[in-house]
Amino acid sequence: MRTSLVRLIAMLAALAWFAAAPVHSQTAAPAPAPDALAAAKELMDTMRLTRQFEAILPGILKALKPTIVQGRPEVERQYDTIEPVILESFRARLSDMTDAVATIYASNFSSDDLRAMIAFYKTPVGQKMLDRLPAVTQQTMSVGATFGKSVGEDLRKRMIEELHKKGVDL
Repeated sequence: MRTSLVRLIAMLAALAWFAAAPVHSQTAAPAPAPDALAAAKELMDTMRLTRQFEAILPGILKALKPTIVQGRPEVERQYDTIEPVILESFRARLSDMTDAVATIYASNFSSDDLRAMIAFYKTPVGQKMLDRLPAVTQQTMSVGATFGKSVGEDLRKRMIEELHKKGVDL
């Protein structure tokens, strides 16, 4: 179950990485300029962001499956039956995610910056990057999951050791 959770965290991190959105504070940001928002939406299209998000969804459901099914064959059969319906319902919501990411980009970059990004993604190397991004992301998630598991276990051991030194009995 811990491995499934690590995979889920890695996939969610990949989703955040795809969005490449800087973290905002809780204060309301001013609305982006209309020309920047239009350029950001074009960038999302150029980056094939909806397709990238769509490619991640099956992996998220696959990672969730063991935590929900828990080795129960009947639940697994039902899960497999419901999965396509769930995927389709979330695919219908992807435009909301893409619009939200476009707003974030438009709030952080000028329309000139966004047009420069669009120009890059339309170059041969930009297209190559977009074509290979799903494979690179899968490989990165695998490395991230392995690293996260190792670091998580090391952090846990170290914290317990330090707490023991302070007289905390666990």
